[in-house]
Amino acid sequence: MPGFGLTMGLTLTWLSVIILIPLAGLFLKTFELSLDQFWAILTSRRTLNALRISFGLAFAAALVNLVMGMIIVWALVRYRFPGRRLFDAIVDVPFALPTAVAGVALTSLFAQKGWLGAPLAELGIKVAFTPVGIFIAMIFIGIPFVVRTVQPVLIDLDAEIEEAAASLGANRWHTVSKVILPSLTPALLTGFALAFARAVGEYGSVIFIAGNLPNVSEIAPLLIVIRLSEFRYADATAIAVVMLVASFLIIFAVNRLQRWAQIRIPAHGG
Repeated sequence: MPGFGLTMGLTLTWLSVIILIPLAGLFLKTFELSLDQFWAILTSRRTLNALRISFGLAFAAALVNLVMGMIIVWALVRYRFPGRRLFDAIVDVPFALPTAVAGVALTSLFAQKGWLGAPLAELGIKVAFTPVGIFIAMIFIGIPFVVRTVQPVLIDLDAEIEEAAASLGANRWHTVSKVILPSLTPALLTGFALAFARAVGEYGSVIFIAGNLPNVSEIAPLLIVIRLSEFRYADATAIAVVMLVASFLIIFAVNRLQRWAQIRIPAHGG
């Protein structure tokens, strides 16, 4: 390919400046800690609870977005109804909305005197300033990733495939489960991975509704900020390294599943 050497050199240089060098600095800062110090930071009760809340709720929120995102995509692509374009545009609101604004809006909505918080409080359900609030905020910021990843794939899926399945005697459930979903699986896994990664690292929209109580509703990114404000930079980078490695491993596993699904689809179609 003409210009390959130049474009590859620019690509590697840009990726190194933007991504690799900052990440390398993160790991180098962690080396200021001894192994015992590093282990003590990671196994402290506050750190473990923060990581559990961030990763656990992010994973649960990504699963919800996977299901609900698929339903939204199906409605937007396969049906024509008044206001469809408006709803399609609303999906992108979490992309454009500043995270702090989203956090304030969700907190006002789900506070005990809010429009949704008040009726939920009467049922004994408290959302704002609890892990439930974190969960809702993570769903809010993650849903566009699933929708926008799956939507173009479903649009390109030939409707004749469904007609052929129906002509062969397949009912609607078999057509969806045996024909449509296998074709959408790689895109669904990609959307899941993106929604999970965004939720794990989310800060602005979460801290307003979380309550930020240590060991109860404190997320790992907030704990990193707290350690930085205390000038405990090595402690902050230690937590950040763990989040980085864990997120990379999870996303890598999802990508492997995505690759496996892409390989299986042609064999399935045959």
